[in-house]
Formats: sequence, C-alpha cells, structure tokens
Amino acid sequence: MKQILFLLIFSIFLTGCQRTSSEAWEDVKTAGRYVKKSVQALFGFDVDESRQIVSYDDFNGPDHSDFIPLQDADLQKSAYIQDQMVEQPVKLPKAPAKKKGKFDHFVDASKRYGDIFRTLHFSTDNHVITEKKDLISIDKIALFLKKHPKAHLLIEGHCDERASADYNIALGMRRAQHVRVLLTKKGVNPQQIYTVSYGKEKPLSLGGSNQDRQKNRRAHFKLFIEDVR
Repeated sequence: MKQILFLLIFSIFLTGCQRTSSEAWEDVKTAGRYVKKSVQALFGFDVDESRQIVSYDDFNGPDHSDFIPLQDADLQKSAYIQDQMVEQPVKLPKAPAKKKGKFDHFVDASKRYGDIFRTLHFSTDNHVITEKKDLISIDKIALFLKKHPKAHLLIEGHCDERASADYNIALGMRRAQHVRVLLTKKGVNPQQIYTVSYGKEKPLSLGGSNQDRQKNRRAHFKLFIEDVR
C-alpha cells in the first residue's frame, strides 16, 4: 500500500513541471480520490467501482425502490435554466408598398401550412414546451424554415385574462422567445424569426372556463416569404 501511494505521488511530482497548474491540480484531486478509496478498502468499507460502461447490460444502477424518477416540474425547470435570449433581427423584411403596419405583410401560417404551423399551447403561468406533439411541431417548423431561407416567421405570444396587463405582456414574450430559442437550437437562422407579445389583448375565446383559458395561452405563427424573383 505504501509503495503504491509513493509511486503515485512521485509520478505526479515528475509530470507537474510539464503541465499547467489546472492540470496538475486535477491530478492531485484524482490522486486524493484513489487514496480515499484505498483507505476505505483497507478498513473494510464498500467502495463503489468507477469503470467504463459499454452497454446497458453493464450498468448496475440503484434498486427500483431507491430510484427517484424525473418529474414534470424538474423537466420544466431544466428547460427554463437552459433558455437563453436570442436577439431580434436588426430589420424587418421589405414589405409591399400597400402594407403600413410593422407586421401587416405577415399572414396566418396555419391557413396555408396548417400541418406544420399549428398553434402551441401552454400551462397556466408557464412558458416552457414539454408536450411531445408540440416538440414535433417545432421540428417541422425548423425544417421548413431551413428549407426556405427567404421565409420569415412571426411568433405571437398570448395569455389568458388573469393577472395584470404588464405581467401578461412579459409572460407572452417569454412564451414567444422560448419557441424562438428552440428553433434556433434546431439550426434555424435567428434572422428569420421575429417575436411579439400581445399579452391578454387578443383572446381566441372570451369565456372564463378552463377550456377557454387554455385556448388563449398560446404561441401563434404568422409567415412572410420574400419574392425571390
């Protein structure tokens, strides 16, 4: 045991002059872990084996009773943490002369490409997409935009009628931006994607039931394709 420890420390000392300080420190920490395991084994304690796994059959995980599955809340928290703001494009695509509003030349994408640009819905006070069918829609939209570099997408963020107007404007923007982030992670050029929040100002349904509110908590898509002539 003493000989092994001596040789380990001596080898670290010899290579320390040829390595950076961070690399040398990693070697010291690694040596410390081996020393700890050696001491534990010497006194009869169980030591977890660290080894390479090459197949699922090689994995000896915890007993089923010790396994804690990932909850939906954990998934949403993880997605929230990974979200990074993507800046808006510097300028809008050139609009036809008759169009005066900022996004007047964008049309409802679902009317022409309904199988691709389906409206996405959100849970109460939430902006993260986790439903499998919605993630499949994100894949379809990303593929379309990558195939059509002259296409420009507007993502509208909407909310139900609860809470203040300012709060819902912010929540609607988080919803639109989250969709935008997912698309850019799929390789879509961020200069093709615009976001806007209408908060609770443009409800699809005016009722106060849970079903009505669910319809209003949404990300809606509008599309403009530049004339390539």
